[in-house]
Amino acid sequence: MKDTERRILLGRIVGAFGVRGEIKLESWTEPRTAIFHYQPWILRTPAGQESTLTGARGRQSGKHLVAVFPDITDRDVVEAMYGTEVYVARSALPPPKPDEYYWVDLEGLQVRTVEGVELGRASHLFSTGSNDVLVVQGDRERMIPFVQPEFVVSVDFEANLIVVDWDPEF
Repeated sequence: MKDTERRILLGRIVGAFGVRGEIKLESWTEPRTAIFHYQPWILRTPAGQESTLTGARGRQSGKHLVAVFPDITDRDVVEAMYGTEVYVARSALPPPKPDEYYWVDLEGLQVRTVEGVELGRASHLFSTGSNDVLVVQGDRERMIPFVQPEFVVSVDFEANLIVVDWDPEF
C-alpha cells in the first residue's frame, strides 16, 4: 500500500473523563501528546464504522491524555465511543531522522543474516525499556534486539531488507 493510503494506529479511546464530554485517550506516540499534531484522524469504532476528525486537542493527565473533540459535550456520547481507534495516514507523519525508523515501516521487511541466511519477515517490534526488539517470523519466531549496528547492521527499504548480525540457531 502506498504511504498516502496506509493508516497508522496511534491511539484508542479508553473512556470518558468528567461529565462535559472530555475523552480519556491512550496514545502510542512519543511523546504521548504528539498525537494531537498528526491530524486529520480516522476514527474506527469496534464495529468497523469510520469517520474523519480534525480539531482534536488535549492535555496530559496521568497515564492517559484528556482530549476534547469538536462538537462533543456529552459524556454518554463519549462512553459510546469506548474502544474507538485513532488512525492517521502514514503521510501525516514527519520523515524519520537518519538511522531512526517508524516501527510500522519495518514490519513486513525480509530479515537476513550477514552470512545470507534468510530468517523470515519482520512481524512487529516491542520495547523492553532498555532497547527495542524486532520479532521475526520465519521457520520459527526469533526476537532480535534492535540495536544498531551491533545486531541490526542495515535497513534497506529499496531492497525491502533488514540485515542482522545474528546466529540463525539462536
